[in-house]
Amino acid sequence: MILYKPKKYILSVHKKFFRSTIMPLADLLKKNRNAIIDIWVKRLKNEVSPKYSALPIENLYKTITRVTDANFEALIKNNYSPLDNTIQWIAHLRSRSGFSLTEIQKAFELYRAILVDLLDKECEKKDVCSIIRKVNEILAHTIHRFSDYYQALHEAEIRQYAKTLEKKVAERTKQLAESEKKYRMLVEKIRDGYFVNQDGIIVYANKAFCKMHGYTKKEAIGRRYTDFVSPQSLEEIKEIYNDRITKGISKQQYVYFRLTKKGDSLPTENTVTLTNYEGKIAAIGICRDITERVEMEKRMREAESLARIGHLTTSLAHEIRNPLSSAKMSIQMVLKNSDFQGTDQRRLEILSQQILRLDKIVTEMLDFAKPMKLEYKESDLNKLIDNCLEVMEGRIKEKEIVVRKFFDKNLPTLIVDQEKMEQAIINLLLNSIDAVDFQGKIWISIKEMKRKKAVRISIKDNGCGIDKEDLPYIFDPYFSKKPKGTGLGLANAKRVIEAHKGTIDASPEKNGGMCFIITLPLSSKTIKKIKEIRR
Repeated sequence: MILYKPKKYILSVHKKFFRSTIMPLADLLKKNRNAIIDIWVKRLKNEVSPKYSALPIENLYKTITRVTDANFEALIKNNYSPLDNTIQWIAHLRSRSGFSLTEIQKAFELYRAILVDLLDKECEKKDVCSIIRKVNEILAHTIHRFSDYYQALHEAEIRQYAKTLEKKVAERTKQLAESEKKYRMLVEKIRDGYFVNQDGIIVYANKAFCKMHGYTKKEAIGRRYTDFVSPQSLEEIKEIYNDRITKGISKQQYVYFRLTKKGDSLPTENTVTLTNYEGKIAAIGICRDITERVEMEKRMREAESLARIGHLTTSLAHEIRNPLSSAKMSIQMVLKNSDFQGTDQRRLEILSQQILRLDKIVTEMLDFAKPMKLEYKESDLNKLIDNCLEVMEGRIKEKEIVVRKFFDKNLPTLIVDQEKMEQAIINLLLNSIDAVDFQGKIWISIKEMKRKKAVRISIKDNGCGIDKEDLPYIFDPYFSKKPKGTGLGLANAKRVIEAHKGTIDASPEKNGGMCFIITLPLSSKTIKKIKEIRR
């Protein structure tokens, strides 16, 4: 265990941190182990939160040393056992001290920041991305596992309360009134919302439940449960409630959006069970605000994207510099002449091509970096894809490509962001158009999957296909085998599909070419309309 280090020593180590030569990752981490620990402790003290700043530095050294060594085992030996044990140990440690998930997430993320600086100085550029990808996997594993432990500790605490209460009730039947008072006191003290739903009415709610929804107890009790559910989740929650009451489902856990008094929609997790309350069947439940968890996962995804962007800055600058240099030289040459003919005309064509290429690179880069915001509306998927084919008509005719369509005439209307969905389909069509030879073929089919309550879109071509070893990476940002590709087309398509709660898969065809399959779930509103029509 590393003991307390004087402040001057830490600063000295920090200055020498990046002076080692290029070497294997394991040796690099071993050599800089103490420096990593020192810098991590220092940044914990100064950057994360007042709670970390207040901790004794000896305690921080003990914790950070253990986490650093556990990360080494996972990163170098793919051995997650020490890391899992360390996460569980820290979960118990920080739970007792009242640390928030956000604080602990920031503390864990410092390891990546420190390691990125080290790798930038010590490793070849080509090796950095794969190492950072592994570091991101370890960090995601750490934060998700830590969140699970935190939740498990909380649930264990509630279960222990319940067990203690049941024992007291069984032993002291004559003191029922007092036992009920103690039970309510325990429920009032827990941080999660607790409620009793009887005949669709909230007949009891603790302080946390009322606070989560922005009501006073007097305002909350007596309201219908639907008043606390956001419109976007209302149909789903009604269906869950009806199934619970009619089918007698004893326990359910689900995620939905709750509705506050101010009209805000916030992500929430409910655990509900049926019981007997004052002589009648009722649903009692615990609702947990998972806004922080959802935001944390979102930040993780954004952090991974930003990390990729950062490591590809050099190549991006190279891609931009070349077209600009060509354009600049052409302009200068053309300005020396008064008539644009012959060679000068060709130079203008070069200028136009390079500027278009630059615009495409920058546009795709910006599209990928922007947060995804969807504007839903009812759309005819058949017409949507026809619109995409019209946009690509020039490219299709240029290569004399044969496009064959197999559309479901009875396809239900989907609720999607039409503009973004069209862009996703266009990106997939572009991929197929670029892949096929002159007079190639593209097949597009759309079909409703009634059992799965979804729509399936298939885009298939007879092009050059892709190597098996490259298949797992085709949706990764900036992965491209095209000489002038940016590697963002398929990544953006996947991003749009997943934002619609759908999936996209790619597989090679037996006789060459690729097949992309998109599955989009039907919304509860759409399913309701289908049922009405089919009656």
